[in-house]
Amino acid sequence: MGFYLHASLRAGPFRFTMSRAGMGVSAGVPGFRVGAGPRGHYVHMGGGAVHYRSMNGAPVRADHPYVPPGPTSSPVVTHDVTGASIQQLVSVAPSELLSQLQAAARRIAIWPFATVLLLIASGFLGKWAWLLLGIGAFGVIWLALRDRATRSVVVMYDVNDEAARRFDDIVEAIGGLQRLGGFWHVTAAGSVRTTHQYKVNAGASTVLARQAASAHMKGPKNLVTNVAIPTLTAGSRSLHFLPDRVLIREGNRFADLPYQQLCVTAHPITFIEPGTVPRDGRIVDMTWRFVNVKGGPDRRFKNNRQIPVMEYGRLTIFNQYGLHLIWDASQVPPMNWVASALLGAADAQMPVILP
Repeated sequence: MGFYLHASLRAGPFRFTMSRAGMGVSAGVPGFRVGAGPRGHYVHMGGGAVHYRSMNGAPVRADHPYVPPGPTSSPVVTHDVTGASIQQLVSVAPSELLSQLQAAARRIAIWPFATVLLLIASGFLGKWAWLLLGIGAFGVIWLALRDRATRSVVVMYDVNDEAARRFDDIVEAIGGLQRLGGFWHVTAAGSVRTTHQYKVNAGASTVLARQAASAHMKGPKNLVTNVAIPTLTAGSRSLHFLPDRVLIREGNRFADLPYQQLCVTAHPITFIEPGTVPRDGRIVDMTWRFVNVKGGPDRRFKNNRQIPVMEYGRLTIFNQYGLHLIWDASQVPPMNWVASALLGAADAQMPVILP
């Protein structure tokens, strides 16, 4: 799965086209289009498009297993491990792209209000309501397309040579995570401190809170671009890996950082898996849901089942400004691959063309 380049892309009723001469923008319907480009304004009859697609750590073993927190009479106190908030990261290295994305995300869509007004108005026209609805529908569709365009930021990248190879490495590495049987984002952690906590947490020394995560090639909805955007998503937070920077999204807020400011590590961990074992997971040991001080089964608990201890891969992305994100996967090599690709991107200079 290589990254791809488009010579043209759409945002609502508008089409943006990149050529050697520069960028152009046009609007219209099939067979008729008006626009402006580096050579001036034009009116175009007919159709046509140009499309291009190119295809193309040393292990550190953990000395204790991990298990998500469960209900106990002596719960382990956990603390957030997701690092700085998006508000704190925004002030670190603001960019023009960031400002445009923030502005686009704040714009309010008009077409839902127009639809409500249209339905209300049609309710007072009786048998003529269908005529108003038929005419108004075209207006609502136009407003929806216009809203999409005004709420979008268009960026066209020109990535070549060594920079293209390095970005392709990121695309391939993130694509490899899509095939994993298990992928999670770690949100909180706490140390087991008492003997009772040790017994009721299957002998773990650290308790984790995690949520299901996913890897895909879709960027934020406000960004329209001509390249694939490798993305890691969990809940309302996403990491989008662009050719020249990492875009961090939390809800409708954004922050961005250059690759040179990232620190990345990857290593194997052992994890007590009380849930479903991933299809590609590797079991390295077994323990008990409730253990005694020697690690054997605690006979005081009924239905004390055995639990597998898995070997998982851990990817940690952090920096000096407070970014700290932990991702666990059901296999170790894919996480090492992602870490290597991200570290390699710090050495590449990839130009970006902004409209």
